Amino acid sequence: MFSRIFTAFESRNFRLMWAGACTSSIGTWMQKLAQSWLVLQLSGSPFWLGLDSFLGEIPIFLLALVAGVAADRIDRRRVLLASQFLQMACAFTLAALFATGAVRVWHILSLSFLVGTAQAFGAPAYQSLIPSLVPKQHLPNAIAMNSIQFNLARVIGPVIGGFALTHLGAAWCFGLNGLSYVAVVVSLLLIQMTFLPAAHNESVMESIKGGIDFIRSKPEMLPLIWVAFVCTFLGIPIVVFLPVFAKDVFAGNAATYTLLLSVEAVGAICGALFVAYKGRHAGLGRSAILGLIGLGVFEAAFAWSRNLPLALLFLFFGGFALISCFALLSSLVQLVATDEMRGRVMSIYNIAFRGGMPIGSLVTGSLIPVFGVQSVVGVYGVLLAGLALYLLLVQRKITAL
Repeated sequence: MFSRIFTAFESRNFRLMWAGACTSSIGTWMQKLAQSWLVLQLSGSPFWLGLDSFLGEIPIFLLALVAGVAADRIDRRRVLLASQFLQMACAFTLAALFATGAVRVWHILSLSFLVGTAQAFGAPAYQSLIPSLVPKQHLPNAIAMNSIQFNLARVIGPVIGGFALTHLGAAWCFGLNGLSYVAVVVSLLLIQMTFLPAAHNESVMESIKGGIDFIRSKPEMLPLIWVAFVCTFLGIPIVVFLPVFAKDVFAGNAATYTLLLSVEAVGAICGALFVAYKGRHAGLGRSAILGLIGLGVFEAAFAWSRNLPLALLFLFFGGFALISCFALLSSLVQLVATDEMRGRVMSIYNIAFRGGMPIGSLVTGSLIPVFGVQSVVGVYGVLLAGLALYLLLVQRKITAL
């Protein structure tokens, strides 16, 4: 059983990349915890929390097409190194601002935008790099294992971050995050690359058009892309607005937020382990839609629960469904894409997948002061479950994959 879960680790390159990314993700989630809580405290409004998430994600939406071309034209390792160094610089800057007491909300928002810009170029390069590190038959397993490291970090990071925030101060959260990027840099320098960018003589716009034409030639791609957008638009607020649930619904503090975030992350890890165990199998599309139904049901149940232990149970299964769905959708896209088109295909997918996050966060942050966090997130869950049922029973292009 365990050997089936960890088949991707047979590749030395993947092991190195996984370890570096896991260390960096722990640091990132330490910063996210401190940053989300402090934005809410400094501003006193959920709108600013949503705006911070929006500014961190919107560069991925705006720059994804250009970033995809870069991932196909430039050594993907160099693109990733540049991305890591910029994120490291932003983390250390934020640490210095908090250490000196000079920080303002606009500082945090501006640095979130810069980090988002670095991630806009890093994301398609990283996603395009994974298939070159493992055999094709292990690709769904590798994607699931990548989800595990990300969500394992969401358990460990908030625990360490919560301790650092409470006992050492916010500057330590940001400073330790800056140091964590060293692990990614080292792993990138150690891995052996098998992909070399092909020679080209076409313009950036022609390359972008080539990626769009490739997607249009694959009828199964368009449904995957718009479902990814709706999934993140309606599903991610269950994570982004956990500080509001902790503070307003459960009358808690930073420790309550840490508990909510950690439980959701444990559920996500279990979901990723489930996908890794299943591996590449018939009916990936149907499994993704079933995960979407589960996400909607548990998101609504969590939103309308005022009993903390019961809410934690719903949140656990919501995290399980969220990552299961995300990993399966990403696996389907990666399996359709060819290596020479992978950067552009993944960048277009990221426009939908990552674009739904900032837009959903901004809209949700505007609606919560009017309707309340429970009503807004609860309705999102109902809409998500309804859409998934439609895809399962009526429009069945994804379930046929």
